[in-house]
Amino acid sequence: MKKLLIILFAICVQASAQDMALYKKVVKEISSAKYQGRGYAKGGANKAGKFLAKEYKKAGVDEVTLQPFTLDIQTFAGKMGMWADGKKLTAGVDFSMREYSPGVKGEFPVYHVDTLNFDADKMFADLAKPEYQNCLVACEFWFTYKHREAFSRLQTKDGCTNAGLIYTWPAPIKFFKAYGHRVVDKPIVWVTPEAIEGVKRVKLNVDAKFLKDYECFNVISKIEGERHDSCYVFTAHYDHLGNLGKKVFYAGANDNASGTATIVTLAAYYAKHRPKFDMYFLAFSGEDANLRGSTYFVEHPTFPLEKIRYLFNIDMIGDNNPVEYCEVSDEGMKAFPLFEKINAEKRHFKELHRGDLAANSDHYVFAVRHVPCIFFENEKGDAFQYYHTIYDNWEHVVTDSYEPTFRLVRDFVEQY
Repeated sequence: MKKLLIILFAICVQASAQDMALYKKVVKEISSAKYQGRGYAKGGANKAGKFLAKEYKKAGVDEVTLQPFTLDIQTFAGKMGMWADGKKLTAGVDFSMREYSPGVKGEFPVYHVDTLNFDADKMFADLAKPEYQNCLVACEFWFTYKHREAFSRLQTKDGCTNAGLIYTWPAPIKFFKAYGHRVVDKPIVWVTPEAIEGVKRVKLNVDAKFLKDYECFNVISKIEGERHDSCYVFTAHYDHLGNLGKKVFYAGANDNASGTATIVTLAAYYAKHRPKFDMYFLAFSGEDANLRGSTYFVEHPTFPLEKIRYLFNIDMIGDNNPVEYCEVSDEGMKAFPLFEKINAEKRHFKELHRGDLAANSDHYVFAVRHVPCIFFENEKGDAFQYYHTIYDNWEHVVTDSYEPTFRLVRDFVEQY
């Protein structure tokens, strides 16, 4: 009987910790069509932010505030048509737009770059020929990146007479927003190699709208602890890529409805289990637009950054890799052995794989300001292949990594 009571108590303790039902509810809600990919053209990001504010209040936090900021961003929520030698291609499946591309309408010849015998001077000489005037230059993306000095000339009006560029990328085709704060002179289209191979002419009908000083906001929640001299901070970005045309949107269930839902459940947990230190839950907008929301926050903090005892940035954990990827700031490395010790003892993950610090999520802007922080991402599981594609949706997100991530963070806070 005593053993049974101990087991039942342990089950109750676990049930009162992570909340899978709430986690799934938030992921499913903000990755639904109602929020149109949590982008800007149709107001999806701000709708999601208001939903999160309500969820934090339901969770029982002491304070919820919205921190407004603005950004400039190129959007594609209008016409989105492409035809290759008369064959209609499907947006989000066969093609997408580079985030800093202008809109485009017309029919164009295609010049296929010879990557095996590449010579930049010959390419520009070919493009000067009458048959390639006003053409689209097609080439594999990483090859253009390797030879970016030459290919950057093809993006400007003065650099060459081509009409634009086609970057090939293997399916599933990607879409990005990071550099959408500007617009180049000529259209740039992502296309799968199969869709453009051997194609001689391409027709495009793509609308674009540049939003200047678009109003966004971070959602900041607080739970007061016994002590106010330092605090823990939990962050996740709730924005995503928005629309590609009138019908296509990027749901972003893994990226990053999964991380957003995690910090909501952490807030609900600590609202019921009052912490020793103050706790802040920062849901950022503008991450996919080059960390704009978190950058604004560190430049206009609502509490001193020096007070942060430790910061946890949770991004894309909607997956099932038994190895958890993480990045740690220099100041955070002092406590990293504790993460490893807890993980080894509790076996939350098979391993914690620490990578080099990079500007790939919101922790970076804190790390360069000497805040002790860690970034968690569960990459290269079954859901990772759908990153930044239309398939990153509720049907493809995986919930396996939520509970071990939650427990690892909770156990660290208890012991640090």
